[in-house]
Amino acid sequence: MQTKALSPELVAMMDAYWRAANYLSVGQIYLYDNPLLKKELMLKHIKPRLLGHWGTVPGLNFIYVHLNRIIKAYDLNIINITGPGHGGPGLVANAYLEGTYSEVYPHISQDEEGLTRLFKQFSFPGGIPSHVSPETPGSINEGGELGYALSHAFGAAFDNPDLLVACVIGDGEAETGPMATSWHSNKFLNPVHDGAVLPILHLNGYKIAGPTVLARIPHDELEALFHGYGYTPHFVEGDEPMEMHVLMAATLDRVVGEIRRIQRDAREQGFTERPRWPMIILRTPKGWTCPREVDGKPTEGTWRSHQVPMGDMGHPGHVKLLETWMKSYRPQELFDKSGRLRPELAGLAPAGERRMSANPHANGGLFLRDLRLPDFGDYAVKVPKPGAVDAEATRVQGEFIRDVIARNPSTFRVFSPDETSSNRWGAVFEVTSRCSMAAIVPGDEHVAPDGRVMEMLSEHQCEGWLEGYLLTGRHGFFSCYEAFIHIVDSMFNQHAKWLDVTRGIPWRRPIASLNYLLSSHVWRQDHNGFSHQDPGFIDVAANKKSEVIRVYLPPDANTLLCVTDQCLRSRNCVNVVVAGKQPGPQWLDMDAAVKHCAAGIGIWPWASNDQGCEPDVVMACCGDVPTLETLAAVQLLREHFPALKIRVVNVVDLMKLQHHREHPHGLSDGDFDTLFTTDKPVIFAYHGYPWLIHRLTYRRTNHGNLHVRGFKEEGSTTTPFDMVVVNDLDRFRLMADVIDRVPQVGATAAYAKQAIRDKLIEHRQYIEEHGEDLPEIRNWRWGLGEKEKLAGGKRES
Repeated sequence: MQTKALSPELVAMMDAYWRAANYLSVGQIYLYDNPLLKKELMLKHIKPRLLGHWGTVPGLNFIYVHLNRIIKAYDLNIINITGPGHGGPGLVANAYLEGTYSEVYPHISQDEEGLTRLFKQFSFPGGIPSHVSPETPGSINEGGELGYALSHAFGAAFDNPDLLVACVIGDGEAETGPMATSWHSNKFLNPVHDGAVLPILHLNGYKIAGPTVLARIPHDELEALFHGYGYTPHFVEGDEPMEMHVLMAATLDRVVGEIRRIQRDAREQGFTERPRWPMIILRTPKGWTCPREVDGKPTEGTWRSHQVPMGDMGHPGHVKLLETWMKSYRPQELFDKSGRLRPELAGLAPAGERRMSANPHANGGLFLRDLRLPDFGDYAVKVPKPGAVDAEATRVQGEFIRDVIARNPSTFRVFSPDETSSNRWGAVFEVTSRCSMAAIVPGDEHVAPDGRVMEMLSEHQCEGWLEGYLLTGRHGFFSCYEAFIHIVDSMFNQHAKWLDVTRGIPWRRPIASLNYLLSSHVWRQDHNGFSHQDPGFIDVAANKKSEVIRVYLPPDANTLLCVTDQCLRSRNCVNVVVAGKQPGPQWLDMDAAVKHCAAGIGIWPWASNDQGCEPDVVMACCGDVPTLETLAAVQLLREHFPALKIRVVNVVDLMKLQHHREHPHGLSDGDFDTLFTTDKPVIFAYHGYPWLIHRLTYRRTNHGNLHVRGFKEEGSTTTPFDMVVVNDLDRFRLMADVIDRVPQVGATAAYAKQAIRDKLIEHRQYIEEHGEDLPEIRNWRWGLGEKEKLAGGKRES
């Protein structure tokens, strides 16, 4: 490929553009007024609180101007992901220089008044955050929490054949676990139908207050590390700007040539072997171009430039030092008298949607199209009567997901850390495979370079890929073991915050929701033991803004189908779906399931006997196993206390329990009281930690009569029923809770409680001898008599 020669004039103009970006970046951190330094800089022109990070910014600005050059030279479609997101001033500065910032925020105009507002708003009350936040045009990665940039970049590149994702990784971020994992993403990028990712590892030597690992290892070791990861590293190192411009330009020309060759060969000849993609290792001084010393201490090239090189502006000489620093960029050469960037410099930026700050891929909702979904009713489990048949809910869901993949071959993928088959989504392998560009050997099953199932045993990687895929306008689903989704708690937090902020940004278009299936859940991890038993991700999710969070616990396959369809149609949400994969009773036919899921909560009349009167007790349940145990308890209660009026309420949409003023799905007080009464005992069997139910309902009229059973951190390798027994969620404990709280049970209560005690002793003896649950537990069916078994009737042998 013919490289684009850099004339001395172009080098000088690129350096000027870089200086302009640096000037605007320093101004955002420091200045309150006097943006063009037309007057002598004084303390009153400086913000009272200096917040922000300078150290990474000049390197980011340097990269940006060079990416702009290759966009124009080769007509490239590039988005820029900034791992060191604390370099926010640089990305805001470049969006402003390109004109995009003023287009989406017209009050930040291209003149002196606009510059004043641009500077003042940064890290200022009523302004913008200090990172590459959702408010920054062109951003899909805030970078406040480090480690996810490269996973996001590859997620953005999947199924985007014309897109080049430039991803800057800071050397601090390079020390994180998620980043170490994400280098392996090159084993999943198919040059035939995916775009390309250009990792740019920016080594400036320091974190907040100390050296970084990769900046201090020998050159040959660093090169070998990335060669071992499967990349071809190109080094750009130095501190003299004009030399670095020439070196960086030549390197980018070579890199573009390598990427185009890889893609051309694959697209003309088909995929043959995993390519060795190029990457750049850029080494520049920390805080490049800031004062060499502050107060007699080295600053440029040291950790002292990480944040604000001069923090105390009341210190003698600091104001003058700042003025000298800013004037070293020669702003009079960069901006005209009105404060507008000079036309010859503005012409260096690409135009329209080729600007990285205006690229529609970084505003993925612009590309988002509805999925072509099959009719979920076609996958319904036939339920002749409640509890009459068993099914594996997630296996049925997997058949639906299979056909979603088939109908949307370039806009939908599933992500899982090696758990697609385990979570019963095996049907997807009828239409696709696991994606891999690595070697495929005889004996591998369902592994191919064009697979739509993204499996790597890293929850961080799966989460990052999916977020990048969603943020650029596509759809997906993340299937994971419930206990181990906690690994991405922080990543989920950041994405939920991003979605929350974007709801208030008019130019950010809605994107497809982040969908989780949490299976292999706490109540059916009896074989793996305590380490695999944790339902707490629901609590983490419930802490986020109500406009963003949805939590569903469908009790059977048909309700799971309804919920899955609903999740795939939703926008700008995080949907957490908890469902079991083991065979279990099916309660609702599809018509009833649709109605139940539409309401999100409701009375099950077929399980209740309070029609036409007030119930004596409300038996509420949320989750598949709690629903099973609740219905078994109801059956026992109705047989032992036939006069007892029982209402069964099932919850699919957990957030229905919140007040409608606190969550858009919440019930009004009137509707809540209609279901749960204002004064009757409520025994609530819940999938997760009990206190979440109390938290969601603490303002409700009848909260004082609410008694919740759930997971209380008791677990081991044991039988399925023993898991509920040790956590006091079993049918016998629920029955005892009713006896303790409902005086109407009368004189027979003492005998019933003694029978419960004896039955639990019998349970313990049986499982410790036989290694499985009692036959009457294993074979229980709704509608079959239980009284004689509780009373000590003959047991199956």
